[in-house]
Amino acid sequence: MRQLIVLGFVGLIAQLIDGSLGMAYGVTSTTLLLAAGVAPAAASAAVHFSEIGTSLVSGISHHKFGNVDWKTVSILAVPGFIGAFVGATFLSGLNGDSATPWISGILLALGVYVIWRFLALGGRRPEFKGRPGVKLLLPVGLLGGALDSIGGGGWGPVGTTTLLSSGRLEPRKVVGSIDTSEFVVAVGGSLGFLFALGHSGIDWKIVAALLVGGVIAAPFAAWLVRVLPARILAVAAGGIIILTNVRTITLALGASTALLTTVLIALAVVWVGLIVHVVRVERKVRKTEAAEAAVAEPVA
Repeated sequence: MRQLIVLGFVGLIAQLIDGSLGMAYGVTSTTLLLAAGVAPAAASAAVHFSEIGTSLVSGISHHKFGNVDWKTVSILAVPGFIGAFVGATFLSGLNGDSATPWISGILLALGVYVIWRFLALGGRRPEFKGRPGVKLLLPVGLLGGALDSIGGGGWGPVGTTTLLSSGRLEPRKVVGSIDTSEFVVAVGGSLGFLFALGHSGIDWKIVAALLVGGVIAAPFAAWLVRVLPARILAVAAGGIIILTNVRTITLALGASTALLTTVLIALAVVWVGLIVHVVRVERKVRKTEAAEAAVAEPVA
């Protein structure tokens, strides 16, 4: 019983991060499950099946808070489903380790760009024009879905990073749309795993525990996305992108645990500093806007 409570807490933390920043459910939950002593195969299977329920509740919550661009979701969902199903059914046995550092390098560069783009605004409000088109969303859906099944995570890192860097959707709608379409991706990947592997390796108690924790966290995460200013949300998401991919690249290069820890702590300190900075900028902008509104208000 104690282990199930711990696993439920794992699901809560993972969904809180994923639901508010648009990525890292798979990475967070798998890492914490392994730390809790769950076997790798059981952890991977449980994460994929629990995502069906957590992403469904997350999508409903994001919709209620107005965080979803349904046109983007409708274009992303089908290629995401296909990519996830094919990845789980035909490609899950492939070793993707050789390609992972290169993909992480691209995502790392995009993460840096996302932070730079929003920091470069200074005190100006970010503007978002238009929405991503089929030419961008189709390959993102296929690649993100396939990587999600092959590597145990990829939908959020690929989708959220690419859409944020495009600058066409405000961050809260990027997060909400990616989380909502993830339900379809999770269904596709899970069906592929069932088709290829049957029910072997699936511990339904772990799935249930992760699901309960994720369902509790999903509405709060969606509300958080709704109230956070675009600048703060983008820098927070960009930091997760950078930390995750630096970790992947550093491990691929064979760095020691001490070096990896030092690098991640240093980056985390810089990241927190940037968040504090954009919070201060946002406060100044709001004070300026409030003062201008008060001056412009006609005297009765």
